[in-house]
Amino acid sequence: MSRVLRLREVSEEEAEQVRHLANSRTQPLRLVQRARIIQLMLDNPKLPTGEAGRQVGYKSDLPGRTWVKRFNEFGIKGLEDNPRSGRPPTHTQDIRSFLISLALQKPRSLGYPFALWTLERLQEAFSERYGLHLSQSTIWEWVDAEGLKWKRQQSWFHDVERHDPEFVEKRGPSFLHTCHHHLSQE
Repeated sequence: MSRVLRLREVSEEEAEQVRHLANSRTQPLRLVQRARIIQLMLDNPKLPTGEAGRQVGYKSDLPGRTWVKRFNEFGIKGLEDNPRSGRPPTHTQDIRSFLISLALQKPRSLGYPFALWTLERLQEAFSERYGLHLSQSTIWEWVDAEGLKWKRQQSWFHDVERHDPEFVEKRGPSFLHTCHHHLSQE
């Protein structure tokens, strides 16, 4: 059986940093999630690390233990990702935050003539506002990583049973039907 892992003594300044990060809407979701584990354990010191991890969305006990260990050793910096090999990021965290901030706003409140963002609209609006082109795959990846989900618009075409069965008769002939009828008489 594994040893019970507890959160170390945390200064008021560190506790404030954790609270701020745990409530952030601009930091990456994974970082906010990690801070929420620490916040839960600050609020309830007897809470097991695994339970704190599950409460913020992890499926197993391991992430809770991992982030508490890293926080105990390195403080708030321990919640950040370790450096990885490979190409460095093309865009800064600020650019990513600007995109997420834009995506969270209602387009009409920004003067756009539409109510919902599409990938193309968001890409174009970001380019207009910040003078920077982001690929659709980058936008999709960032939005998904923040836990935002695209909504599908509903269409009345898919709900046939709710339609008036006499719709065609009441509407009259369609433009295509009229054209087809007219062409067949020539």
